[in-house]
Amino acid sequence: MSKWVYLFTEGGAEMRDLLGGKGANLAEMTGIGLPIPPGFTITTEACNAYFDSGKKFPPDLWSQTLEAIRWVEEQSGKGFGESDNPLLVSVRSGARVSMPGMMDTVLNIGLNDETVLGLARLSNNDRFAYDSYRRLIQMFGRIVKNIDPNKFEHILDKYKQRTEGKQDTDLTTDMLKAVVGEFKEVYQENVGQPFPQDPREQLREAIAAVFSSWFGKRAVDYRNSQGIPHDWGTAVNVMTMVFGNLGAGSGTGVAFTRDPATGEKVLYGEYLENAQGEDVVAGIRTPKRIAQLAEDMPPVYQQFVEVAELLEKHYQDMQDLEFTVEQGKLWMLQTRTGKRTAAAAVKIAVDMVNEGLITQDTAIGRVTPTQVDQLMHPHFDPEAKEKAYEEGTFLARGLNASPGAASGTVALNADKAEEWGLSGQDVILVRPETSPDDVHGMLASQGILTQRGGATSHAAVVARGLGLPCVAGCEAIHVDEEKRLFRAGDKVIREGEVISIDGSTGEVFAGSIATIAPSFEEQDDLRILLVWADEIAAREDVRQGPQGFPTRGLQVWANADYPRDAQRAREFGAMGIGLCRTEHMFFEEERLPIVQQMILAESEEEHQSALDKLLPVQRSDFEGIFRVMDDLPVIIRLIDPPLHEFLPSYDELLVQVTELRIRGDQPAELAKKEKLLQTVESMREMNPMLGLRGIRLGIMFPGITKMQVRAIMEAACNVAKQGITVKPEIMIPLTGHANELEVSEEILRPIAKEVMEEKGIQVDYKFGTMIEIPRAAITADEVAKYAEFFSYGTNDLTQTTFGYSRDDAEGKFLLQYVERGILPKNPFQVLDREGVGYLVKLGVQKGRSTRPDLEVGICGEHGGEPQSIEFCHNTGLNYVSCSPFRVPVARLAAAQVALGIEQ
Repeated sequence: MSKWVYLFTEGGAEMRDLLGGKGANLAEMTGIGLPIPPGFTITTEACNAYFDSGKKFPPDLWSQTLEAIRWVEEQSGKGFGESDNPLLVSVRSGARVSMPGMMDTVLNIGLNDETVLGLARLSNNDRFAYDSYRRLIQMFGRIVKNIDPNKFEHILDKYKQRTEGKQDTDLTTDMLKAVVGEFKEVYQENVGQPFPQDPREQLREAIAAVFSSWFGKRAVDYRNSQGIPHDWGTAVNVMTMVFGNLGAGSGTGVAFTRDPATGEKVLYGEYLENAQGEDVVAGIRTPKRIAQLAEDMPPVYQQFVEVAELLEKHYQDMQDLEFTVEQGKLWMLQTRTGKRTAAAAVKIAVDMVNEGLITQDTAIGRVTPTQVDQLMHPHFDPEAKEKAYEEGTFLARGLNASPGAASGTVALNADKAEEWGLSGQDVILVRPETSPDDVHGMLASQGILTQRGGATSHAAVVARGLGLPCVAGCEAIHVDEEKRLFRAGDKVIREGEVISIDGSTGEVFAGSIATIAPSFEEQDDLRILLVWADEIAAREDVRQGPQGFPTRGLQVWANADYPRDAQRAREFGAMGIGLCRTEHMFFEEERLPIVQQMILAESEEEHQSALDKLLPVQRSDFEGIFRVMDDLPVIIRLIDPPLHEFLPSYDELLVQVTELRIRGDQPAELAKKEKLLQTVESMREMNPMLGLRGIRLGIMFPGITKMQVRAIMEAACNVAKQGITVKPEIMIPLTGHANELEVSEEILRPIAKEVMEEKGIQVDYKFGTMIEIPRAAITADEVAKYAEFFSYGTNDLTQTTFGYSRDDAEGKFLLQYVERGILPKNPFQVLDREGVGYLVKLGVQKGRSTRPDLEVGICGEHGGEPQSIEFCHNTGLNYVSCSPFRVPVARLAAAQVALGIEQ
């Protein structure tokens, strides 16, 4: 026979999965001698069996429940259904993790037309008895029978309006008797039968209703948002009722052992006199601050303070407490780990280490990567955001491409965004999609919204590098550049109007929403926590990677394209630069014309002249990065995108040429544009992502990469002469065949040696490659003959493994794939372990079979995603590299995976 029911005396905190958090904690508090009303817990397994049986109680559940009720009767000295000394119970939910307010509770089970008279006699308080009875009918009708709650509230309000104070506490006994009568009529009308008078029938139906609330809409939505499995089920806790609504000397409240908003070590909460538990949450009266209890009931307050301190020390975490005072006696109804803001989570973790309550290892596990991410970016004030929803200003939802939140004036092109931004306005750049031509406008904006594109689109990548919030691929909007507006359904937002975007959730709102702005430099507790994280990750000085290869503990590096990015990355704790994209330097407004001159050159002399102009510009950028990253490695990727990306759009040029032809008034300009159009057309590719780019471009047009290698090495030598330790690593992108790398290095290695001879100084440097093509991973043993390091470009490797175009997939079908369960996660956000991950593992194993000291890492946004970091740790990588603003998140995640904390 299965055991479905556990008395509070039979369980403990370690039985959370079976008894739920509430039941396990009630049993634990009973065990340590705290004042807990007698009761029992029906297990989460019983809940799952209930659903498996088509919403029927499994065998023996009801008999075990009735047996437990008899035990409660013995403990309390009361009888369930006895009119002389009635036992009343509450029926509450309790999942293994806290889901506050997401499931149902029914109080005062056991009251009927007879027992209410007995309760009145025992308490010598008719008003209390009928107030409790009307609460039962109201809750039972609403929760168990799904009666519209407004039907009860309307009756209650009618009677409250007849009182002077117009509060529920002002209702007289006669009024409450009348309310009970009218509530019973509402029940009869809506259910088709009288309110049940059998307490056992009430109990059975209440238990079934709490089970059913596990799959209520709000509970399902909450679990989806929090990543809580749907097959856990909820426990049901049946507990003897204690009453806070017995008049003076009674009350009920909720309190936290520390401030859940700030983390300050102070008792924080509220209570209501002469009330039951739901009154505090429902807000029917304004509660008092918990400190007021010290004046109203001094002995009770002192006992409660002692209980709060005991429970926090016992659980070694901030607790969320529910209590009731019945005629001067304190009863504890619940303790659970308290929900807290991100800032409070960090402060509490650090403070508890300093107080000697927990270890640094435990503190690292108390803060989630998501909370650190929130602290690194502005986020909307939760109350202001909720109000925006209430006011109907929500417009659309796109892809959460870069975290953070911002409000600003809509600018529909980069020039307007720059103009308004430089004038001091907060701007949101809204585009169908962004291109390198929009960078100047992005730099002047507070946030970016695009109609098309994905999490690895141009807009997303640039936004993350700049630390700007970005909502990409928001196909629910339509940008009309000609009319200077965009539409979201039937709503129209014109250029110059204000919108708000949440890059952490993908939400877009009309109007302004208040934000909370962070500052890493001012967050002392977070900085302390991350130092501990680094120390924990570094403990693994010798960790067994694939094939027994010993590696360092996983380090966190950063993607940085400019010295300012590198400086920010180092401030955030990066241990190196894992990706410096040289082509991003080309997109600067003053440099792009030189790049275009190089591409459009008609002679070798003109081509070389443009390269000569670019050389000092690139060298200067590299010098700045090397200075900032003194004594840390810097991986610089040679040019990756196809050359046509540096030229104007073919479609835009075609429109311009057509207009000039029609007007016929600018023959010189027409000739210039026609020539440019012809060049762009000649460079067009059917699939540019798989075309002439990366290593292929360097082989076919070696002048560009030779110039870049010279710039890198000249910068390294110049800075090394200034006493700075430089560690340049030159990365050749998109290798598909080892022969490509052999040819490339034959071209480029002599340049490095030549520069060092010219400068009269030797620097340690490496040549390596980016693994983005499945073939390179499969043949990594051959590639490693020439590559001294591998960096997995998991964004492109995901594309080539799945056969997805990232921008098209995320905009057209990928999000629906995730919503429908076809894919478990968006593979561009969370690394696909079975497919892409297999190639990464294979490449690491084969590469190190050829070169045992092969350095291996990943770049791209997977490098800052906790589940992907866990995979990298387990695969034996040396580092992960991500945008600077993700570095603190990755540092925490790296420490957590080193401690075995699942991400």
